[in-house]
Amino acid sequence: MSLPAGYRERRTLLDEDRLARTLRRLAQEIAERQAAGARLALVGIETRGVPLARRLAGLLGEAGFKRLPVGSLDIALYRDDLTHAAAQPTLRGTNIPFSIDGSTVVLCDDVLYTGRTVRAALDELVDFGRPARIELAVLVDRGHRELPIRADYAGETITTARAEVVQVLLKEQDGEDRVSLLEPADPIVKPERRRGR
Repeated sequence: MSLPAGYRERRTLLDEDRLARTLRRLAQEIAERQAAGARLALVGIETRGVPLARRLAGLLGEAGFKRLPVGSLDIALYRDDLTHAAAQPTLRGTNIPFSIDGSTVVLCDDVLYTGRTVRAALDELVDFGRPARIELAVLVDRGHRELPIRADYAGETITTARAEVVQVLLKEQDGEDRVSLLEPADPIVKPERRRGR
């Protein structure tokens, strides 16, 4: 596991087995809340929300929700801090090749922090249609909200310091499944300002 410069691991939040159990529980909670006959779609927020959405769709398929549509949102151009971000933001592309009108859309992301990433995702999502309902599923809710946004489904809810970082690693992108809480290696060093989650 590679760590961001200036940080060390404080503790492991989820190892591979616990992460798998957490996703199974999230899928069960999502399934239990859906009305009979409801149209359901999952949309992941780039980057790690996308493999999470795909995994949840697979687990929901095992629970009887067959052929669930899965899409991806790249919110880079919808951020409220775009003028402070890199001059050329990395664009991965949005892909929602299905209608969301009248559907329950479950937005998926790895970490819920300030709420600004979710706000940007909501702004972009409604450009694609009018869903009946939008729900939010996150792997980790670490607090420190700056906007009135909450998760409908959270795998882990933890208390963190602003200087700490929740690092999510997924096999699809990182070669392993692991969630760790990181802290500054030198507590005197001012933490990097994390762009809104």
